[in-house]
Amino acid sequence: MAAASFSWQRAGAGLVGAIVPALVIVLWQAATALGWVNPQVLPSPLAVVGKWLEYLLPLQPYHAADGSWLAWACSGELIVDSLGSLYRVAVGFAIGAGLALPLGLAMGANARAYRWFNPMVQLLRPIPPIAYIPLSILWFGLGNPPAVFLIALGAFFPVLMNTIAGVRQVDGIYLRAARNLGASGATLFVRVILPAAVPYILSGVRIGIGTAFIVVIVSEMIAVNNGLGFRILEAREYFWSDKIIAGMVTIGLLGLAIDVAMNRLNNHLLRWHRGLEQQ
Repeated sequence: MAAASFSWQRAGAGLVGAIVPALVIVLWQAATALGWVNPQVLPSPLAVVGKWLEYLLPLQPYHAADGSWLAWACSGELIVDSLGSLYRVAVGFAIGAGLALPLGLAMGANARAYRWFNPMVQLLRPIPPIAYIPLSILWFGLGNPPAVFLIALGAFFPVLMNTIAGVRQVDGIYLRAARNLGASGATLFVRVILPAAVPYILSGVRIGIGTAFIVVIVSEMIAVNNGLGFRILEAREYFWSDKIIAGMVTIGLLGLAIDVAMNRLNNHLLRWHRGLEQQ
């Protein structure tokens, strides 16, 4: 009964959240239908949906001689571009978070490491990844390497700073209790400090993925010849406003899906921390 009630509450919250986007779409369609805006500048939602479907579907009709049907079905520009962008986000985030997590744990747990690295971190942290675009192209050329480098930079600092904050804000009562029970330094770190810092780390991961997704769109407009960012820039060159908005909608949907997945992962991993019972 409790699980059913919780499911209905979540469904109701989702419906409420859909009201504002639905109203915006209705007003947008009305404005374009009544001629209040230039359709070349702001195409109607129906035109955007039509272009999105055209962007999604394969360019060529299917022929059995060409190979598997699945490969053909996934050959549309939208799918290829989305997979390219997601690949860059995954690789760049893995590199950035993989470097930030151990450094953040070390800086949070060790005062000497914090004094050594904090000045450099605070010097580099305010510099936006976009400012590194000229250097990234100079160092890595064109293609995936400069894009992955920029994404890794974008993901690095949110994960690093949240990890440091999580480790440094562990309640002293936990530390004293563990020491009184005879916990060694390694046991104290693994069994007390790290679990207590997990909520902060996961928050940093969530922010880092969001930042990585922003950076990948910018980097694809500069350094690569595929991906959602590249396709939006290409559409701008030909003044295809409907395709630009279709690409933007795709970015929003992918970002929403990633954020929902991260939120559910956080809730699952932090059930013990929040005192949630199994539903």
